[in-house]
Amino acid sequence: MMRSTRTISRIAAATLVASLTGVGLATQAAGTTQQARADASNRIVVASKTSHNTLQDNVNTILRTGSVGVLAQSTGPHGTRYATAGTANKATGTAVNPNDRFRIGSATKTYVATVILQLVGEGRLSLDDTVDHWLPAVVSGNGNDGTKITVRQLLQHTSGLFDYLGDFPEVSSVDGYQADRHTTWTPGQLVAIAMRHKPDFAPGAGWEYSNTNYVLAGMIIEKATGHTWQQEVTRRILQPLHLSHTVVPTTDPRIPGAHLHGYSNFYKTGPTIDVTSLNPSAADAAGNMISTTADLTRFYSALLGGKVLRPAELAEMKKTVRAPDLDVLGPDASYGLGLMRISLSCGGAYYGHGGDLPGYTTRDGISADGRRVVVLETTGDGAADLSTEHAQRTLMDQELCAADRK
Repeated sequence: MMRSTRTISRIAAATLVASLTGVGLATQAAGTTQQARADASNRIVVASKTSHNTLQDNVNTILRTGSVGVLAQSTGPHGTRYATAGTANKATGTAVNPNDRFRIGSATKTYVATVILQLVGEGRLSLDDTVDHWLPAVVSGNGNDGTKITVRQLLQHTSGLFDYLGDFPEVSSVDGYQADRHTTWTPGQLVAIAMRHKPDFAPGAGWEYSNTNYVLAGMIIEKATGHTWQQEVTRRILQPLHLSHTVVPTTDPRIPGAHLHGYSNFYKTGPTIDVTSLNPSAADAAGNMISTTADLTRFYSALLGGKVLRPAELAEMKKTVRAPDLDVLGPDASYGLGLMRISLSCGGAYYGHGGDLPGYTTRDGISADGRRVVVLETTGDGAADLSTEHAQRTLMDQELCAADRK
């Protein structure tokens, strides 16, 4: 998940904690200033224009910023390249492997938005439907009003709803995580946390990343189809695209098969611990999925390549609004319906959706036609001064700008 200010401070902070980026769950400390965002942006652009590091060089740089493990896949017209560094499991010393699974956090949001848009294309719901139309009285109290919020505003993060992760001890401290990491949460309980708070702004009057939006989107999918959002993602996306290494869990805290372990000290609230085991219901439709770099590449390539949504719905997904909190990822960053748009130093822009959970950071970048895809996974907290985020962005920028790289 990515978490509102604190999450976005990391997703962009520099996407579960928003990204439980991924759900946007774990992230660096909040309070990044506008100057810090500008410095990050400028530093990355200079780096990408003055250096020509290989994929492995950039992965090594990310590891040196304090990460535990790093895995990158870059795919384009000339094939696919991988680079790894660090360890997948500190206890065993196992090296990172290109086939390792990991928690993708808020990258889950693209899958959820895709299902919603497929339902729109089938005429089963409208982006202009209100939340209350599908979920009567679920969004109410303390100034929250589901009759004034549309499905589009949920997917676009313009609803104004409070991010439930801002009042969620499980992602705020080592003690909170250890106490609640195996707790099962229902979507209704997560939304109820948000309803204890006033909205951040009137619907449509601003932009603020909120995981609450996508928990509600998952609930709407179930109401419209009679199946859980996990079932619909599996039936509509995973199976047709043969994404056999992607998992959409419900309450199982384990990551099946070979995987990267996550490590975090939750903003230095205690010792660094292994945070791999987590009941994913805490993230729900905002970021509970597990995948690999290969499966994420296949999904995003198919999506942007027009193989998952009809042209009209894909165009809706790519219509973005300014999202200033994401500027640390790039100048003029903007957000569509489950997709971010980030500028490149070489001109143009790429799409994608990052994700952050305690111990896991997912970054991805896809060309507008889906032909070039870069997926990057980093474990550990990374550096507090945003140098990890800067190094991640440099890798993304250089790979996507190197159109002729073989």
